[in-house]
Amino acid sequence: MKLLMIDGHKLKKFIISGANRLNKNRETVDALNVFPVPDGDTGTNMSLTVLSAAKEVSKVNSPNIHDIAKALSSGSLRGARGNSGVILSQLFRGFSKALEGKDIANAKDIANAFTRGMETAYKAVMKPKEGTILTISKAISDKSLEMANKTEDIMEMMKEVICYANTILDKTVNMLPELKQAGVVDAGGKGLLTILEGGLFDNNEYIELDLNQNNENTNIAKNIENVEIKYGYCTEFFINLNNKNEQIEKDLKTFLESIGDSIVIASDDDFIKIHVHTDNPGKVLERALLVGSLDNIKIENMRTQHTNLIDFNVKQEDKKEKEFGFVAVSIGEGINNLFKEFGVDEIIQGGQTMNPSIEDILLAVEKVNAKNVFILPNNKNIILAAKQAKEAYNKKNIYVIETISITQGFASLTSFLSTATLEENIQNMQDAIENVCTGQVTFAVRETKIDNFDIKENDILCMLEGKINNVSKEIEEGTKQLIDNMIEKTEDASIITIYFGEDIEEKQALKLKEYISEKYDYLDIEIIYGGQPLYYYVISVE
Repeated sequence: MKLLMIDGHKLKKFIISGANRLNKNRETVDALNVFPVPDGDTGTNMSLTVLSAAKEVSKVNSPNIHDIAKALSSGSLRGARGNSGVILSQLFRGFSKALEGKDIANAKDIANAFTRGMETAYKAVMKPKEGTILTISKAISDKSLEMANKTEDIMEMMKEVICYANTILDKTVNMLPELKQAGVVDAGGKGLLTILEGGLFDNNEYIELDLNQNNENTNIAKNIENVEIKYGYCTEFFINLNNKNEQIEKDLKTFLESIGDSIVIASDDDFIKIHVHTDNPGKVLERALLVGSLDNIKIENMRTQHTNLIDFNVKQEDKKEKEFGFVAVSIGEGINNLFKEFGVDEIIQGGQTMNPSIEDILLAVEKVNAKNVFILPNNKNIILAAKQAKEAYNKKNIYVIETISITQGFASLTSFLSTATLEENIQNMQDAIENVCTGQVTFAVRETKIDNFDIKENDILCMLEGKINNVSKEIEEGTKQLIDNMIEKTEDASIITIYFGEDIEEKQALKLKEYISEKYDYLDIEIIYGGQPLYYYVISVE
């Protein structure tokens, strides 16, 4: 049976079906990641992103395709996690833009939307690489444009698109050296095609109800209530806009200032996020309804909150706005505490095991009582999300320092001087991360071959600057070899810092200290409890 037009209901079913299929197969996509380390990687990040989009879409009952596309775009942006998730959100964003003002879409409209999505995603990546999800998005665009000129049947077009894109996916194994060596196709491309295949071939009309991963960090009210409780209700929600312009935001701000305080207004193309303390939450919601529909409404009575929470808030609200503030992504009790000691205002729980979403980052920025906020992603897979958060927020000045490890995060903080200018600090922090040699010790989650190493499941992986340095059967043996290579690599090395994880006892770490002291007596050695999961050791040499 031919399908000549798609309306909002069909696109909605397509998105939800695609989200369900990727969710069910995300471990398969995760397994394609080149490095066999136990990170929550591409499949997980893309699944969380598209599930966020699907949940947003599920709330919309419009038959118009542009309404569903808007929900797809805003939901994916709110829930985007990791590089793959952010790129996926940009594909959806461009797709949505191409369908603006349309009630239904034909084959050419869908092909143009795929093309717009591909173009938007390429623009979002500073240095696009072929052999990635971007390559697959281009294949989808090219084939859909070709097929749209041959047939009006969207089903026929999509089957050919998926078939062709899968052939290109198979070729990605030879497009990047790391993929070729590992013998796998690109995980991001596989994730994207899994969504398309689910949308085309499955027939789900629901979202599985056991996934509420994005709720963990969404309650900003608990950390920013006014100590004097001048206004009793923390009111927070999203406005899905019919028509956005600057005057709408200005009018809302003026109104909110008249009946409340602690106002935060953050916006994107299709929605505005409101946070306000007021004694009249009903009036706030009524006013917001004049400009759009409401989502994710949360109203909390701040006067009934726990005494310890209020005491915390007293300290926060009494502070005068600082010139500089810091947000860092971190995981592990010891590492989190150390970041706090270094002056970080807000810690976002995440990193190797879970990449925070753009919304998580924005919520953390909102809490920082400073004019200029530095974000330390401390993971290469979080940098793009941090940059997108910067683009989506205009209340404060945000600066992303592109740290790819916690060791670089600490190095950048030690170079910060409160007496220096903004420009000087940015330069100093960027220079500092270039002078750190980083090592990590973890374990292999599967058998693979990479960088000429034959790796077995549960082998100890010792990585230097993100590349495998050695593979061992014993943690101590592999770590010693890694340390030797790090010191040899670092000119004028003077200090080595070892952060031991939750699965390592202090006496094990102290054995490494003895080894270093005997062999490199000129080095200062610091052994610190990091408490990080999955990684036995994180090491820096400076």
